[in-house]
Amino acid sequence: MLRRAATLALALLLATALVPPAGATPQAETRKRATPQVQLTSWSSYAELKTGARRGLKMGRGHVALRKAKPRTVAGKAYEAGTWTSPWATPGFGATSLVPSWEATTPGRSLVRVEVRARDASGGTGTWDTVADWSLRNRPVARRTYTGQTDDLGRVSADTWVAAGSVTSWQVRVTLMRPRGSSLAVSLERVGAVASADASAPRPTSRPGPGAGTVLAVPTYSQMTHTGHYPQWGNGGEAWCSPTSTAMVLAWYGISPTPRGITAGHADAVVDHTAKMVYDHGYRGTGNWAFNTAYAATLVGGDSYVTRMRDLRELEDHIVAGVPVIVSVAFGRNQLTGAPISASNGHLLVVVGFEADGDVVVNDPAGATNAEVRRVYDRAQFERIWIAASGGTAYVIRNS
Repeated sequence: MLRRAATLALALLLATALVPPAGATPQAETRKRATPQVQLTSWSSYAELKTGARRGLKMGRGHVALRKAKPRTVAGKAYEAGTWTSPWATPGFGATSLVPSWEATTPGRSLVRVEVRARDASGGTGTWDTVADWSLRNRPVARRTYTGQTDDLGRVSADTWVAAGSVTSWQVRVTLMRPRGSSLAVSLERVGAVASADASAPRPTSRPGPGAGTVLAVPTYSQMTHTGHYPQWGNGGEAWCSPTSTAMVLAWYGISPTPRGITAGHADAVVDHTAKMVYDHGYRGTGNWAFNTAYAATLVGGDSYVTRMRDLRELEDHIVAGVPVIVSVAFGRNQLTGAPISASNGHLLVVVGFEADGDVVVNDPAGATNAEVRRVYDRAQFERIWIAASGGTAYVIRNS
């Protein structure tokens, strides 16, 4: 349930950010509301990846892979490496944050490093900031993010790059690495980022659309039944909302990887396994947005990425298409009627559908048992805590 410390400040703002100041009229409040601006940009097809700059890489069908790699040392280990650098992406507004996500194949001891940089309106270009070193198998370099890096234009906060002011364009760079002398087929299939500004600004509740009345039969898993499991991966229970949600969506697609190295007899051991596979050794948790989608991407045949949505109406389109969506929320006491927990400063759950009146049907992993995971939440309450807490952040995991 706890995602990272940064969400605490957002949660503390909930009670005031969503209520107009004393004496304000509804019209005055509406005028003060900022218009959310969100743009997802990614590169995945042959034509898209070809627009990037390549060093030591070769083009494949829908991917780039190592070719004439150069020596590189990471954490004292010798690698050969190649880089892919995106064109400059221009969202058309002054972005205040970027959330990158990627899909990569990292066999054996290979890994990828993901970096971002930005430009501001004056034309100043920031330095490359390392967001993450990521690999499926997590060795010999631990899978991690690099919170605390700061340049003149922004800083890294776990899975998010936060602008010091605002930026007008950005780039992402991915370095593919494999042990020197090996022939491991490390590759990049997709990379991008969602840029946003004013994404958490209050707004009117969206009206139900064609998704109203559609509910997907996504299997239910409780994070709470794993309390005390594996302290090295967050200790289960309250800390495992994100991997539990990811495991539920994968199960919806009929994907249930065989748990490896998990204590025999654990119920729903696939949840323990997912926590192991998404754990971020940088901020020491399983709630890293991009790590969850990057892991899911190794199992699904379609897209897997982090984005932000403007409202629940936008999310409904995914439900109609048969795609459950994982969302990031936070709430205080009495802000989410019917929730199995009284408050959370950072929680992930799965939106699985909508009732006929537009209320939100979810698989909330905070339910005490699998049977208590399915919930229905008031549309206005739910949309409010989603937008205010994370600017409408969502994991989209889509099987082909």
